[in-house]
Amino acid sequence: MNSWISALADLQQQGQACVLVTIIEELGSTPRNAGSKMLVTAERIFETIGGGHLEHKAMQIAREMLASRSQDTRLERFSLGASLGQCCGGATVLLFEPMGQPQAQIAVFGAGHVGRALVPLLASLPCKVRWIDSREAEFPELIPAGVERVLNDEVIDEVDNMPPGSYFIVMTHNHQLDLELTAAILKRNDFAYYGLIGSQTKRVKFEHRLRERSFDPLVVQRMRCPMGLCEVKGKLPMEIAVSIAGEIIATYNAAFGQELKKGESNVAKLLPSSRRSQTS
Repeated sequence: MNSWISALADLQQQGQACVLVTIIEELGSTPRNAGSKMLVTAERIFETIGGGHLEHKAMQIAREMLASRSQDTRLERFSLGASLGQCCGGATVLLFEPMGQPQAQIAVFGAGHVGRALVPLLASLPCKVRWIDSREAEFPELIPAGVERVLNDEVIDEVDNMPPGSYFIVMTHNHQLDLELTAAILKRNDFAYYGLIGSQTKRVKFEHRLRERSFDPLVVQRMRCPMGLCEVKGKLPMEIAVSIAGEIIATYNAAFGQELKKGESNVAKLLPSSRRSQTS
């Protein structure tokens, strides 16, 4: 039991969604007793409810719930007979409980007018936001719930304080600071998304300076500049913010879908060939 509890605590700390699967009723012969639990994420499982095709079916349901971002609990009854490829002969009832939503870890550098429009939008999404600037007066009096305000004269140091797979958005008041932040972020090269505010002209200038610093062109290509959805037009701060938020949503939805596919592929590899043919 301690294993799944510890795993759940770790997943919640990381902002990673999961589904807790619990056997709440057992009738006849079953592989595990009532109260047995299993945690399912897009890629992993913790603990077991007995293995076999029952467990595979439970994982499939849990990952469908993750994919749809369902927050509703669900009850499913299974007969442990030939239809599930198990010979226990009993029946079991499973409870599926979604735990949290996948959360993107986002660092927003800059508390200017676009930052002040963007951060409240990000705060309303399944995101953890660190809002970073060296100018205290630029932050609004009220910081949105779920947003950590970071006041630091050395804002570049904050790049290393983000976990792998983070999202970085740079929109400071200073082009040279933008360039140094860009270099620090690209040097890590473990980000899920990096967006730099600015025009195509700014991008060309930055690419030239980054080449002078011997950055790999393939890494530089990962930088989004101009950032945001090209379909969203307009130059007002809120229009720009909506465009950027839309691109963030599209990015983390795509990434979460890839995690689910990878997890399903790993499960299929663990099944005997006869089981794989039944689930394909």
